[in-house]
Amino acid sequence: MQSGSVTTPFGRRPMTLTLVRRQMASTEISSDKTADKWKVFRDACEARTLLGLQDRALAVLDALLSFYPETDLRQGASLIVFPSNAQLSVRAHGIASATLRRHLATLVDAGLIVRKDSANGKRYVRKDRAGDIEDAFGFDLSPLLARSEELAQMAQQMAAERALFRRTKEALTIRRRDARKLISAAIEEGASGDWGKIEDVYLALVARIPRSPTIHDLASILEEMDLLCAEIVNQLDGLDISENMSSNDAHIERHIQNSNTESTNELEPSSRNELGAKAEPEKPPLREPLKAFPLSMVMRACPEITMYGQGGTISSWRDLMAAAVVVRSMLGVSPSAYQDACEVMGPENAAVAMACLLERAGHINSAGGYLRDLTSKARRGEFSLGPMLMALLRASGSPDRQVG
Repeated sequence: MQSGSVTTPFGRRPMTLTLVRRQMASTEISSDKTADKWKVFRDACEARTLLGLQDRALAVLDALLSFYPETDLRQGASLIVFPSNAQLSVRAHGIASATLRRHLATLVDAGLIVRKDSANGKRYVRKDRAGDIEDAFGFDLSPLLARSEELAQMAQQMAAERALFRRTKEALTIRRRDARKLISAAIEEGASGDWGKIEDVYLALVARIPRSPTIHDLASILEEMDLLCAEIVNQLDGLDISENMSSNDAHIERHIQNSNTESTNELEPSSRNELGAKAEPEKPPLREPLKAFPLSMVMRACPEITMYGQGGTISSWRDLMAAAVVVRSMLGVSPSAYQDACEVMGPENAAVAMACLLERAGHINSAGGYLRDLTSKARRGEFSLGPMLMALLRASGSPDRQVG
């Protein structure tokens, strides 16, 4: 081993065998090797978790690379940069001196740069009479060139892990939705089976999802959620669903979800007369009808319901009422509670109420009980959608100031 191929750090900074190996590796780069410094930097940014780097350390590395005049790192050229701490601090967005020194040490420990210290620890360059660099003391960027392929592979690995995490999270979201809606449908329509116990299993699985999950957390819960969904489907597959369905609920769903009809009135739940019950004498109205608000204002106040519209959009009252039926099932509101709300408030306003409940779902223990309470107040003339919509508009920062 040539003594000139290894330098030791100035002052109290220790020398380690790891630093010796890294410096030796930097001298074994093939003579014709080049790499785009900014591509190598982007790869290092992608692989920062594997390298143990923070954003500030990457900002310091970015500043160091900016002092190297060429775009390509090339073996045989002088890859040493020698800025002062003051110059580095300016290019690293004003980072404090103590923080700068700490992150420079982190970059050295990560094997991305090597110190080449002078006798007195100062950074400078010595040139010959022709102006060519004869010797330089500062930070050697050779490890970036030596590890360019390794950093590229690490970046690809991190990208693949992120893609897997995203796909797993999406799959869990879909399976969670499937299980919730199938359980709700089975309970609401009186399907035989211990659905309370199945729902407890579902809630226990959901409770296990951490606030900041890892891929291992999600994969484990997804596997169990898949098994739960398979069990639910198996139980439902053995039932005569047509006999278990409530004729009332079926009639409502047919009217609301039939997209081939043109009449908005068909979205309203069927009346008791249509179900074959005895005709009751028509009672005089005890209240003024609730005011209908502009659809555009409702959507600004309740944007969450948009994702439940056909194609992920809501452009008409019909779309909103159809989406409200989906939300009704998802929130566990019974068909009878929703039908009652439609009869008292009107189908449009009942759909608006469901959109409001969806916005506040995280703060409501029982959406069905809440809707029944609103319906009772509306029946007595004590409820208006205006204050609820205005509260949601204020929470979202909407400029609407008047409801009318």
